[in-house]
Amino acid sequence: MQQQGEAPGDPPIEIVEIVRLGHAGDGVTGEGLFVPGTVPGDVARVAREGGRGRLIQVIAAGPSRTAAPCVHFGRCGGCALQHVSRDAYLAFKRDLVVTALKQRGFGDVRVEPIHAVAPGTRRRASFKAERRGVAVALGFYEAGSRILVDIRECPILVPELERLIPALRKELGRVLRPNETAELLATATDSGLDLALSLKRKREPDLLMALSLLASNLKLARLTWNGEDVAIAQPPSLRIGRFIVNLPPGAFLQPTREGERLLQRLVSAAAEDAREVADLFCGCGTLALALAGAQAVHAVDNVGPHVEALTAAARRGQARMTTEIRDLFRRPLLPAELARFDSVVLDPPRPGAAAQVKALAQSRVTNVLYVSCNAASFARDARILADGGYRLMRVTPIDQFLWSPHVELFAEFLR
Repeated sequence: MQQQGEAPGDPPIEIVEIVRLGHAGDGVTGEGLFVPGTVPGDVARVAREGGRGRLIQVIAAGPSRTAAPCVHFGRCGGCALQHVSRDAYLAFKRDLVVTALKQRGFGDVRVEPIHAVAPGTRRRASFKAERRGVAVALGFYEAGSRILVDIRECPILVPELERLIPALRKELGRVLRPNETAELLATATDSGLDLALSLKRKREPDLLMALSLLASNLKLARLTWNGEDVAIAQPPSLRIGRFIVNLPPGAFLQPTREGERLLQRLVSAAAEDAREVADLFCGCGTLALALAGAQAVHAVDNVGPHVEALTAAARRGQARMTTEIRDLFRRPLLPAELARFDSVVLDPPRPGAAAQVKALAQSRVTNVLYVSCNAASFARDARILADGGYRLMRVTPIDQFLWSPHVELFAEFLR
């Protein structure tokens, strides 16, 4: 049903029914109109804008609609699915993996029940900040825009990061100039809060003094500005078994401790019979160090500071480990180099590991263990491995990107 807009030139108002959730978490009508903030079964009044529907009012709520736990939901672009009930939300997340696999011909692969982390567990956040007059706005952008939402709470974050928000806003008031913007990567490490600040300004004594005061007042373990160390009370670190990794600025970590430990358990159990393991795209050693107590590990990544941090941790802990800085997108390990490994672990970034899995498909490695944060690129790589003689044994989805359309997974391949 279509009605005239409220004023001349306004988009027409339509009443629609939502039939499913799309891959990005938006509700979708039977004719394919995407409407953010809706669930299947909703009858809603929407305005059609730019090929999408803007929700104006829910006339009748679908059975999976629930109250969002955050006051900022609907404006803040950090979360897309807080309005979906838990069971429906987890089914949607698992179905993202199932659908991606089916599209690549894996309709009969066992996809296990999804493992979900709880709210209040995310240990990393990328904040945006903007000086507005005498006040500072701190938070996340609206979905699909550069409009900054000034947040007062964030239920996905660990308590120490959520508590940081008001104090950080106050301290930035002494640093930012009018209309100046900044980006901040905040990480809760095992030894304290690590804050990496990106701010386009010349290196000046007054700026460095203000940043040093900010670090002291917030009791940060470390503060970096544009990659430069400004203040270090103690090295931000990550403990993995008997190993302690001193993290470089901006280090990649799994978003939650719970998800990290689950992945470590899954990988360790699947590789327990291997004598030599290669961990490719190893980062700072989340998986390599979890394996190093039982196996000889060769760890490879293209980010030098990550590999250097891992190398130092392995040396201190006397691990049986070798490391290598290498761009696996351009120079994957070739079949001859892979021949000595019983098991290979892959944990690539979102684009996946197409070049490396093509080399693996030509190798005789018995066991490939794949950790992915992108079901589509994983399914593409799984097809390459399967066509090369591997069998995809099982897939375990993990929801550690809470209330977003992203899902982690672990998969095991056997030749």
